[in-house]
Amino acid sequence: MREPGLEEAIRAVGGVSELARRLGIAQPSVSNWERVPAERVASVEEATGVERARLRPDLFAARASAEAIDDVDAARAQEYALLATLLAGAPDRDLLTRLARLKSDASPLGLAHARLAQVASAADAAQVEREYFNLFVGVGRGELLPYGSYYLTGFLHERPLARLRGDLADLGVARADDQCEPEDHIAILCEVMAGLAGRKFANPADDSRRVEQQFFDKHLAPWARRFFADLERSEGADFYRAVAALGATFIDIETEAFALPS
Repeated sequence: MREPGLEEAIRAVGGVSELARRLGIAQPSVSNWERVPAERVASVEEATGVERARLRPDLFAARASAEAIDDVDAARAQEYALLATLLAGAPDRDLLTRLARLKSDASPLGLAHARLAQVASAADAAQVEREYFNLFVGVGRGELLPYGSYYLTGFLHERPLARLRGDLADLGVARADDQCEPEDHIAILCEVMAGLAGRKFANPADDSRRVEQQFFDKHLAPWARRFFADLERSEGADFYRAVAALGATFIDIETEAFALPS
């Protein structure tokens, strides 16, 4: 029997098939859910507009009362969730329409939003899907390999992935049954950071900021900026060049912010 939060998400988009399509996963995977998996909450929230506290009240409702999340961390969580969604799969027409309405300002991040909105407004969903395939999937392999192990060692499934799995276990984050990508995929790491920024994983007794910074310093800072630079320079990137610019700008902001004394 499905939990109420999952039922609401399915109703919000018009059915299981549509939810699966928006998440970029197979319909049977969603059909088998009894509740939204913890690592899928940010993506489901982005795809359906149903708040995470309604999707998984066991994770968020109690935490919200124990530890208020300020506006800055809420915005950071949304930024990470946006990057996770765009890097996990190509955006559909509905998401492109919403991206075209992104708010912007004169800050570096605001300008990156403006660029993404402009590109999204002119993008064709089918072309973006082909672009994503060529960049990250390919026939045999894509142009880029968005994995921490590859960037840090030159090989897949190496020691950085093993260390990451240990840290995820400490956070209580389990791999979804339908997740075929290794956990050091850039999209998964951004989704975890969205959860950390939203105070989703760390124990209330922990120093959540310290836990978040340790995870960022260990698993994203050593390679994410290089990945986004490679993506921005890629000849096959058009829509995803704007995604790369947003990712690079945001990682720079996060790196500077974590370097400030607490």
